Amino acid sequence: MDEEVKESNAERRAQRPRSPRVPVNFAVGLEGSTREGKAYKVQATAVRVSRGGATLITDAGASVGDRVRVTPPFGNALDAEVNGVWLDAEDGTQRVGVKLLDPHGWFAE
Repeated sequence: MDEEVKESNAERRAQRPRSPRVPVNFAVGLEGSTREGKAYKVQATAVRVSRGGATLITDAGASVGDRVRVTPPFGNALDAEVNGVWLDAEDGTQRVGVKLLDPHGWFAE
């Protein structure tokens, strides 16, 4: 296998999600604070989940690197870190990507 093909395969593996993302639609609580220190506690909608994270629709003032708490309709509140904030090109809603901090993800106790 030549070097170019090896490099291309490595790039594809690096871009692949670590675990599958599953489309969902359920409400979660989202707590955190803005960079200016203003606390928020809002409802958000989970639209994609994986074992260790989620994509949420919310208008909360979250920023990349913020620590937040996500409370699903099942189980306990989970600590998470915001790892992405963007506007969806199709519907214009704000999306927030979160990485759950417990290694057991959604299955943490």
